[in-house]
Amino acid sequence: MAKAETPGTQKAVVLLSGGMDSCVCAAIAREKHGASNIALLHASYGQRTESREAQAFREIAEFYGVTRRLMVRLDHFRAIGGSALTDDSIAVPENELAGAESRGSEIPVTYVPFRNAHFLSVGVSWAEAIGASTIYIGAVAEDSSGYPDCRPEYYRVFQELIRMGTRPETQIEIVTPVIRLKKSEIIRKGSELGAPLHLTWSCYQNEEEACGVCDSCLLRLRAFLEAGIADPIQYRRAVGARR
Repeated sequence: MAKAETPGTQKAVVLLSGGMDSCVCAAIAREKHGASNIALLHASYGQRTESREAQAFREIAEFYGVTRRLMVRLDHFRAIGGSALTDDSIAVPENELAGAESRGSEIPVTYVPFRNAHFLSVGVSWAEAIGASTIYIGAVAEDSSGYPDCRPEYYRVFQELIRMGTRPETQIEIVTPVIRLKKSEIIRKGSELGAPLHLTWSCYQNEEEACGVCDSCLLRLRAFLEAGIADPIQYRRAVGARR
């Protein structure tokens, strides 16, 4: 059961993919604003596991009792291609634990070109329409896959875009509460807040049972191991991150 709600006064939009990082963001937003003041946004974009991620979104929303929800489809990403997540001709790498700290400047093939700008644009539109003052997004710069649209400077620039592109009276702040945390720290934070990590989905390529060998699964497995907490989901294979 979720922790007791702490009432808030301002509305907040939470970008909730159904993954671990965004789930913890939802827990943080709920603690600050209260479930009645948060709105959950989910975007499907033609990714391999879109049905399973949408299921995770709905289950997390039910867990927190959040009724204000928006699910959108951004199917143009599949038409654009260029990512292993949306283009069937590009394989999802397996058994390559390539976090940002070891990858350097190389961008992984699972990067979806400029994806977070599209997510944030929908979030800003919805926030302005419903009078929300905050947008939460679970971007992680540290200990992650190293996507360029997950860097702190990216959100500083986007914040200025919001200021210039909305009504003069609109005040919307982007909040990235886990951006500088290690994955293991995110897990510990989620555990402290009673976040439903058992409902989250991280796998890049399977919808029935997590593969355990893609980059996202390996990062998750390693993080739970470092946090000293058992990962509550099942894997088809889970070897690489346990070394």
